[in-house]
Amino acid sequence: MKTPLSRRTLLRGAGVGLALPFLESMQPALARTQPTKPRRMLAICNNLGLLPDYFFPKTTGRDYALSPYLELLQAHRNHFTVFSGVSHPNVDGGHPADVCFLTAAPHPGSSSFRNTISLDQFVAERIGIQTRFPSLTLGVNTRSRSLSWTGTGVAIPPEDKAAEVFRQLFLQGNAAEVAAQLQRLDTGRSILDTIAGQASELERTVSAHDKERLDQYFTSVRDLEHRLTVSRGWENKPKPVIKAPVPVDPGSPAAYMDKVKVMYDLARLAFETDSTRAITLMLEGVSSPVLEIAGVKITDGYHNLSHHGKSESKRAQLKAIDEWHMKLLADLFTSLEATKEGDESLLDRTMVLYGSNFGDANTHVTTNMPVILAGGGFKHGQHLGFSTQQNYPLPNLYVSLLHRFGLEADRFASSTGTMRGLELT
Repeated sequence: MKTPLSRRTLLRGAGVGLALPFLESMQPALARTQPTKPRRMLAICNNLGLLPDYFFPKTTGRDYALSPYLELLQAHRNHFTVFSGVSHPNVDGGHPADVCFLTAAPHPGSSSFRNTISLDQFVAERIGIQTRFPSLTLGVNTRSRSLSWTGTGVAIPPEDKAAEVFRQLFLQGNAAEVAAQLQRLDTGRSILDTIAGQASELERTVSAHDKERLDQYFTSVRDLEHRLTVSRGWENKPKPVIKAPVPVDPGSPAAYMDKVKVMYDLARLAFETDSTRAITLMLEGVSSPVLEIAGVKITDGYHNLSHHGKSESKRAQLKAIDEWHMKLLADLFTSLEATKEGDESLLDRTMVLYGSNFGDANTHVTTNMPVILAGGGFKHGQHLGFSTQQNYPLPNLYVSLLHRFGLEADRFASSTGTMRGLELT
């Protein structure tokens, strides 16, 4: 029998080490009918929340009517569960609550507050040794507001520069080799150009299915490289002094949605190459400027819009921003579903948790949090609605996610058990 490829196989060039996605050739011939595939988790917090009247469905169960925002996820209805009436017990304090999204540590606004371990780090401590990176902590427009916290209550600073994360994932070698490869990327030369010979040789030795899988993966790497190169180039160019308004380039914090998309793409590639199995992403809106949204004129900062005071003009702009969040989330689900891992998709193996610390950012309410869970091997296609007056503990969901990882955990933070109504496939 042919010796299977190692799951940690790298295609190597000067300053480059490109990991491979899951291939059927990585399994012994007799084991390919039931390949061993890992579980993963991507946890995303939008720290300015969503307009609740457009997000929450009015009916519950499996036949619930999609809300306006969830209509944008219609194609994936059977791949996600939406929750209402959930929150973290005793997590209050308005904006400071975002750092408790994955910890559920109480009273983040108090002077004596000390955070606790986050869900991703709980996972990383137990299975992180199985991958090159125990976890990845990412952010959009922030290097301080973190979702990831150690067991001693220390924040892990998020990376908000996609190119830096890309370098960590794919560039290896000494400083001169890495610098040379970055220069090649700046001039439009793909990592794949550096390892073209090895890639071609690999494609000649694998099955037709694997060859198709590699082609899909290499295409996604080239697309991501192109976006990163464009962004990096603009960031290094001085801005001209002109009288007309300066257009927003891809490197600007105002290009918020572009940043969200590239982070989603990075997360998918990190999972596809099994570089890590736990990723957090803080979508920071509080310090973000006036956003550039295609087809919509935004006139105020994201934070100010969230405090709309029921102004129809502000709500309309905020709704446009929220809808883009949902569109990008739908695109993420689509890309994970299209990425195959054996007889399953990457979405089947990845728990995507999307939510916010705010139930309503306009009034700083931290109850009735908007939460979606997609993929990961659960029976989805339902709205689990709990009491909006006596909220159900969201940490119960976290216990269910830990169990899906195969980890034994009776409790996490203020949980009282597993998530009621959420079943495995």
